[in-house]
Amino acid sequence: MALSRPFFVAARIQGGVAIIGKLRVNEMIRCPQVRLISHDGEQLGIRSIEEAQRIALDQDLDLVEVAPQANPPVCKVMDYSKFCYEQEQKQKAARKKQSVIVVKEMKMRPKIDIHDYETKKKHIVRFLNQGNKVKVTIMFRGREMTHTELGLNLLNRLAGDVGEIATVETNPKLEGRNMTMVLNPIVEPKKE
Repeated sequence: MALSRPFFVAARIQGGVAIIGKLRVNEMIRCPQVRLISHDGEQLGIRSIEEAQRIALDQDLDLVEVAPQANPPVCKVMDYSKFCYEQEQKQKAARKKQSVIVVKEMKMRPKIDIHDYETKKKHIVRFLNQGNKVKVTIMFRGREMTHTELGLNLLNRLAGDVGEIATVETNPKLEGRNMTMVLNPIVEPKKE
């Protein structure tokens, strides 16, 4: 039996490419029997696919396969375009709520001058106040590699200076010619 209404496939254009939903709809469902759920959530039992499509067509809605792995597959009568729109809105809301962790990097040398150190420390404090993690890198050149304790002392001094607003997430460690340390901002509890 062919339905008079063409089947509906949700497509969203993104950069010129149509992205088709993963759920099978109307004539795309090929199994002989389905477990049918009405648009208001009521179980209608196991029906033939033709009967299920006719019920959906009579209500001017779509037949959507919601659980293809079940035996028989579960299909629901719903407005598929409205369902796709609601799913997209949920995804947008979830993206708004998620926080993106940004890692800023500050590079120094072991023989840094006091003024330069203070300037770089101010930048690190600004990054931490913005809620970003900061990776501090001490770069060694040539004979400076024999005095890595200077870099360690510098990183420990920096950790002490910003101790009120940050914690040391990764302790100073030497990787090749660089010594790195990661600072994590202290998050104040939200006032409700």
